[in-house]
Amino acid sequence: MSEKENKSPLLEVRDLHVFYGAIHAIKGISLQVYDNEIVTLIGANGAGKSTTLNTIAGLLKPRQGTIELIGQSLGGLGASRIVPKGLSLCPEGRRIFQQMTVRENLEMGCYTRPNSEIADSIADVFERFPRLKEREKQIAGTLSGGEQQMLAMARALMSKPSILMLDEPSMGLAPILVEQIFGIIAELHEAGTTILLVEQNAQMALHVADRAYVMETGKITLQGPAEELLHNEAVQKAYLGS
Repeated sequence: MSEKENKSPLLEVRDLHVFYGAIHAIKGISLQVYDNEIVTLIGANGAGKSTTLNTIAGLLKPRQGTIELIGQSLGGLGASRIVPKGLSLCPEGRRIFQQMTVRENLEMGCYTRPNSEIADSIADVFERFPRLKEREKQIAGTLSGGEQQMLAMARALMSKPSILMLDEPSMGLAPILVEQIFGIIAELHEAGTTILLVEQNAQMALHVADRAYVMETGKITLQGPAEELLHNEAVQKAYLGS
């Protein structure tokens, strides 16, 4: 952390408050993500993790607080204006375009990019996700769950984001597929992708992350290096089943 103290965060959230009607869902959280690190948010269902990502992505409007990406405020911007600034969300539940082909889904992820760059971007994604290359012309809704998650991640990468936000990438997948997805996350990180990860599987998330925040009922209750939280007794009892 001492090295980071001299750097500006790539993403900074300060005193964020989000409401669903009268329900105070996010209660003044602050977090930072620095270049080329994986930061994870862990917590129980309903803690506010997905709401946090959706607010950062411009899908929800905060009542109070600031969100800055590379020093620029994202306040008041919707998702369509935030993506070109360098932030991409791979949403919970994948939300691929079921009736489109794999390639068409990837092309949809390129809407912020010049047409001249699309072919090379798709080629890069197919190199990282060879299984998608094999299914390039296949209707996305007929893919397996693991393949659909790969497609959702690949589509999010098509905009060349400064930060990739992943919301529950292991949800509903068999254990062997969970390992594959986290292997891909590690590879993306090694290639220089900065990642903000929300994940119910706290064990896997803390193993792959550099730093972590623990959320409970809309508040951040613990934060620190992921390795330290992995061995924190309270975290182990609450989220790691030990």
